[in-house]
Amino acid sequence: MAETPALLDQTHAAKGLKCASCHGNAEHREAVTMTKCIKCHNTEKLAKKTKDVKPTNPHENRHFGTETDCAKCHNVHKKSENYCGSCHLRFDFVVP
Repeated sequence: MAETPALLDQTHAAKGLKCASCHGNAEHREAVTMTKCIKCHNTEKLAKKTKDVKPTNPHENRHFGTETDCAKCHNVHKKSENYCGSCHLRFDFVVP
């Protein structure tokens, strides 16, 4: 039986990031926006890294270019999902 992949909060914590790194120190944690994600994750570099993914590059597409909101696919505290697959059934991406 395959192991369940780690959630992104676990992946970030394993790299030494604290919750406040993304959510801030406020008593009521702020939602994480794409602006916060791209402080560490450069969208153009990501698009180059995934340029050979088939049937299309999930990080550079005709709808949003390289600026698709990260949270459309990548969930941090629950399993991520393939946002593209809701319309494009053949886009069977594995999303960390």
